Amino acid sequence: MAKKTPKSEGTSRVRGEDQARKDKVTNKAIDDVAENIYKTILKEVKPDLAMPVRSLANVNYNQKTGFFKIGRGMKTRTLTVNTVKTFAQTLRMMALSKELIQTNDFATKRDAYYQSKNWQEAKFDEQPESDTVMDDIEAMFSIHGVSREEMRFVPQEHGGAVAGELVVVDRDMETGRRIEIDCTNFGSGAYSVPSWVEHLEFRSKAKFIMAIETHGMFQRLQSHNYWRKAGCILVSLGGVPSRACRRFIRRLSDELNLPVYAFTDCDPYGISNIYRTLKVGSGNAAHINQFFCVPNARYLGLTPQDIIDWDLKDATHVLGEVDIKRAKDALKNDPFFTEHKTWAKAMEQLMKMGVRAEQQALSKHGLNFVIEKYLPEKLKNVSKFLP
Repeated sequence: MAKKTPKSEGTSRVRGEDQARKDKVTNKAIDDVAENIYKTILKEVKPDLAMPVRSLANVNYNQKTGFFKIGRGMKTRTLTVNTVKTFAQTLRMMALSKELIQTNDFATKRDAYYQSKNWQEAKFDEQPESDTVMDDIEAMFSIHGVSREEMRFVPQEHGGAVAGELVVVDRDMETGRRIEIDCTNFGSGAYSVPSWVEHLEFRSKAKFIMAIETHGMFQRLQSHNYWRKAGCILVSLGGVPSRACRRFIRRLSDELNLPVYAFTDCDPYGISNIYRTLKVGSGNAAHINQFFCVPNARYLGLTPQDIIDWDLKDATHVLGEVDIKRAKDALKNDPFFTEHKTWAKAMEQLMKMGVRAEQQALSKHGLNFVIEKYLPEKLKNVSKFLP
């Protein structure tokens, strides 16, 4: 991770040479694993591959760490008659990663599956097999501080939409030519975050980043140039944020030294799935949370108390059985809520009220009430935001 720069500079320090450094680290990690296997075989000993156990039972969380962290539980895959094909597929996937780095290219999970059709006996019959091996590789190399994206395996989904006080510096992958993208100049549209964001550079004079659950609310704020009034960067999460979206926000926050404020619906899903995933990650993917979560994120709203304070009760919906179950599960089993008592209290308040509210409920007071009243008032009291 690049060092933070003073906010006054307003620019990230990630450059082409920094990408080369990351590639060198990734290559070395792959070589080290391969060399260890080779040396083990020369000793006429069965080689094995070790990787973290990916489950909620192997997750630790505390406020100081700031995200769900994988525990010490490990599983080992030893080369046997029964595992020889999977073992070979794992090594071929690692070799594909090295090839992608050397050619400055990338592959999606689907690409990797079809690439395997050239691997003869080691080819995958179905994509779920390929996906499982790639997930194992991701867990294995996370121990070395290397993410799947740094191995040049990228998600297929896009990374969300962006508008506001930000210049993104991309590069032409064939020529290396720098391309500057001004996120204030998209008219009624927005910049779409690419699947792979490690090589991007940033310049900004923004004061904060606002991560918004629904694209409808993002469009309203973007179309009225709210980012100019507030001096911020708007990012549409589009529901539970994708890997690329979370990584993009994390890099923006770290490298530009900007706070992140989340704006979601007031319901158990918006709080315990969307916001929680953005801030601390998920239990099942704890091995990658160190790369993708945004520990300094704070919750702007909507909150259960907002429903009362902003007179939204008649613009709410009754909590369904799924909502209630999700809230109870969060209070009982989610370390984030057991650690943050203020969040547990807010979730209990929501259950007692028996309702949920969408961001657009604020339109009860006028279509642009959110811009003219709600957000300005909330942003006056950032210290009161839920953690």
